[in-house]
Amino acid sequence: MRSITLKQPGGLANITVTEVAESAAPAKGEIKVKIHAGSLNYHDYLVASGAMPSAEDRVLLSDGAGEVVAVGEGVEEFKVGDNVVSTFFPQWLSGNAQHDVDGFAQTPGDGVDGLAANFVTRSACAFTLAPKGWSHAEAATITTAGLTAWRALVCDGNVKAGDTILTLGTGGVSIAALQIGKMLGAKVIVTSSSDEKLEKAKALGADHIINYKTQPDWGQEVLKLTQGKGVNHVIELGGPGTLAQSVEAVAVGGQISLIGVLTGFEGNLPLAGLMFKQARLQGLLVGNRQQQQDYVAALEANNVKPVIDTTFKYEELSTAFDYQINGSHFGKICVAW
Repeated sequence: MRSITLKQPGGLANITVTEVAESAAPAKGEIKVKIHAGSLNYHDYLVASGAMPSAEDRVLLSDGAGEVVAVGEGVEEFKVGDNVVSTFFPQWLSGNAQHDVDGFAQTPGDGVDGLAANFVTRSACAFTLAPKGWSHAEAATITTAGLTAWRALVCDGNVKAGDTILTLGTGGVSIAALQIGKMLGAKVIVTSSSDEKLEKAKALGADHIINYKTQPDWGQEVLKLTQGKGVNHVIELGGPGTLAQSVEAVAVGGQISLIGVLTGFEGNLPLAGLMFKQARLQGLLVGNRQQQQDYVAALEANNVKPVIDTTFKYEELSTAFDYQINGSHFGKICVAW
């Protein structure tokens, strides 16, 4: 069996293809899954690059999708042949995160071995059923990016028809947010530095597009597009470098979901703007298993599928990370065996 592991110290040059014994038969409450595909997230890059510490020979990637090949005693939710997708927090089944999540200690590809392997044997709670009719690569986009957007907009944001959403960039989370927003009957504004990507976003249903390079005061442009009201919800992926503009763009009483820190981990917080707008700034990390199941059901009901930019081979994972950090992708980057 092959797995893609990270030697220490971390760094893309230290990603290796490792031959290991095949994972064990499932014990009580476990399933064994043949992994067919995965997807890349910024968190995966931070681990692989060494920016986040991990154990020696850590198997990489938090996202994985495949087929159940064996079922342990007591497992009734899955059967052999089911297509499944991993969960980011296997221990967080439902409810409030603070009682169930201990950082990334149990997150695949970080605190425990990830899904970049031919086979894995895990607790049945570490997976949900994949959407019917989806490819394994499509399903692998759900775990982190898709569920993060779903939780931000639906579970925490209570977005409804007629609301307006602003999402920054055109990566996996943003494109999922665009699709979810249109699914809910909301208007969606998308920003990017690429006119080509913005046109692609418009083809997917974006109501307005803003090039933040040619319009650096894009918060003001959002206000113009919303007749001075601002947006009900901001999907904030930049962090400290973009937060002030997001506060300017948000409506009074609106919500900013802090999902990414692409511009850094620390910076000035625009407290006066938040106070005057009476806006809520909420940090969030992915979501729980029940939320993922609800998301899968919504995707099936609305016949919505993710946008995949490129699929690499697992053996090309370091090249895939280089492509990710280059920032030229639109939607998700996947890997497959």
